[in-house]
Amino acid sequence: MRKLRRVERAVEGMDFVVDLAANSDIDASWESVLRNNVAATFNCLEAARRAGVTRVVFASSNHVVGLYERDEPYASVVAGEYAGLDPERLPRLTSTAPIRPDSGYGVGKAFGEAAARFYAEEHGLSVICLRIGTVNHENRPTHVRQFATLLTHRDLVQLVARCIEAPASVGFGIFYGVSHNTWRLWDIEEARAAIGYDPVDDAERWR
Repeated sequence: MRKLRRVERAVEGMDFVVDLAANSDIDASWESVLRNNVAATFNCLEAARRAGVTRVVFASSNHVVGLYERDEPYASVVAGEYAGLDPERLPRLTSTAPIRPDSGYGVGKAFGEAAARFYAEEHGLSVICLRIGTVNHENRPTHVRQFATLLTHRDLVQLVARCIEAPASVGFGIFYGVSHNTWRLWDIEEARAAIGYDPVDDAERWR
């Protein structure tokens, strides 16, 4: 929401807020991202702070690091070209990898992560950012990249629940939202260690 007062009314009395508000179109113009996504994220954090919310779970995106998919071995994985690759040896991206947004949408989500860290460190608001992979209506891969990026509905529900239930000591975190896919590009061990995320699905079941 672009109006702070409306967001304040929406979060009043809440202990936890899951912020999914955004124009999710990867091809959205920067004008749209700025007007909608950036404004909505900042308003959510500010409203949560004012309302005394315990924790915000922010839906970030894998597109914050999307340009890594131009590099090997990630380019081959998302193209489904696995010859010579061992999924157990993939250098999976962690939250410490430098951001490489692939779009205005990705830049907007990177802003959201930066704003989240500011609110966590400056105002003591616990914020967990989830770099969500591919979540779709079909709940399965619909093209080859998604064998690496799929996040099933039940794994997403578990991930958000783990964020909400995480101890207060988790004041800030960035975790990848992806199922236990054999060819996943992103690390899930950070989320497993910090909040107990244990995804059960692997996109390979739909080969």
